[in-house]
Amino acid sequence: MRLSLHTVVPRVWTVELRPRAGGPLLVCPRCAPRAVSLQASAAKSDALRHLAAHARGDALAGHLRTCQCRQRECRWHPRHRGCAGPIRLVLARDRAGRNWRLADACTACARAIPYAAVVPDTATDMAVPGEGDGCVRPQRAATSPGLPSATRVREMLAYLAAALPACTSAAARLVALQCALRVDGEGSVTLADGITRSMRLGHLHVIWHELEQAAWLRSDPSAQRFRRFDLLDPSVLTQVPGRRARAQAADWALRQTCRPAVRRQRAVARLVALQIAACTDDHGRGSIETIHLTRTAGISSVAAATLLDQLARVGALDRWQLDPATDEVRWTSRPC
Repeated sequence: MRLSLHTVVPRVWTVELRPRAGGPLLVCPRCAPRAVSLQASAAKSDALRHLAAHARGDALAGHLRTCQCRQRECRWHPRHRGCAGPIRLVLARDRAGRNWRLADACTACARAIPYAAVVPDTATDMAVPGEGDGCVRPQRAATSPGLPSATRVREMLAYLAAALPACTSAAARLVALQCALRVDGEGSVTLADGITRSMRLGHLHVIWHELEQAAWLRSDPSAQRFRRFDLLDPSVLTQVPGRRARAQAADWALRQTCRPAVRRQRAVARLVALQIAACTDDHGRGSIETIHLTRTAGISSVAAATLLDQLARVGALDRWQLDPATDEVRWTSRPC
């Protein structure tokens, strides 16, 4: 019989935003009951800060982290092909957005959990407990080698799929991606008018209002000749490997949506094309599970098939097919 030298440490943190008169109440099983209500517009951000503070306080060496989903007999998701891959920090919510969970899970389970996304490699390094309130404050991360641009864009798109409301438009998701990758260590981001013009979104003022209504960013009305925002999502305030590498990823995403084959397409088609590009290897082949493609773009599986056909017609990809055994979309395209 093999003896374990380490105790399994539960790395699961949950909070509930409980509705009540005067604003929602944040309820955490690990903390003393609170009597102070939150502002409805900032409740989600407060919940994420609280979860990040717990994750920071319960830091654990990587080789000791285990798949908490598997420890609970994988009750968080439908059956899939089994646990596999590195342990990741996963943010999940229920359909209504009242209950939030941050937990360690293997890569395979993370992909199968509904309404969930891997927290980009910021996680808890940027989170430090506040004084007595369980909140976190951003700190500047050290520069490190980092991830390829395509990988960083892919993970950020998956994270935004969980952090933004399901009804968020494709145009707003494209803007949120640029903001998340260009944010500085103080939580502010400046977008020159040229960026929004190149995205063909500069005239859609409703986009900024949409992200403000989602309590994801706040506009700075004093800015002129450019757009300046304060991001309210604590999980994207500080990211490794630093601003230069993140800006490179943002520029890569911008180039993918400005390619001749897709630049004149609707925002939702450009968003799908970006997801396809981020999941395509150097040989022009790629695949993604249908649920992740639809969740990232905020569309149905029927709409996804229509958009893939449309992208194939305009030359953004050569051909695609759905693997019914794995529910994966597979495609080939010309390397960009």
